[in-house]
Amino acid sequence: MAKIVFALNQSLDGFVDHMAFQPDPLLFRHFIDDVRGLAGSLYGRRMYETMRYWDGDHYEWDAPEREYAAAWQSKPKWVVSRTLKSVGPNASLIEGDLAAAIRGLKARHEGEIEVAGPELAHSLTELGLVDEYRLYLHPVVLGHGKPFFAGPRPPLRLVASDRIGGQVIRLTYVPA
Repeated sequence: MAKIVFALNQSLDGFVDHMAFQPDPLLFRHFIDDVRGLAGSLYGRRMYETMRYWDGDHYEWDAPEREYAAAWQSKPKWVVSRTLKSVGPNASLIEGDLAAAIRGLKARHEGEIEVAGPELAHSLTELGLVDEYRLYLHPVVLGHGKPFFAGPRPPLRLVASDRIGGQVIRLTYVPA
């Protein structure tokens, strides 16, 4: 059975903004390896539209960016949306009963399915479907923006902390 993992970069004051966090080479390598090891990724519409960047082939990409794109393109993606009518390569729309769809994904797959996006993660948290939270803390204070946690969550228990690259700490929590 697959495990649902909510993993995302965040500022020290709890906000997410993909434009505010540039990974150093070691952190980017970590993300390449992370994507390679996933059973797939679960996105809300906005995060999926952001990540579609990796479906392209951009001449300005360096070797690690091409490596990340290849890993991302190779993995299945599931997109939760009420407005999208179609999705790109290796992606499927999830419509209807969210809880049943995610339970079905968990039952059909092994390994980790990473969920990206605070709003979708909040919905899955309310349904009791997030098995693990990974917070990548960057030494930045934004003062505003979209919070990592979009709403209340169950009590959490710290199970690991790791320094990744020169500046980032990953905190891993499970529901207590």
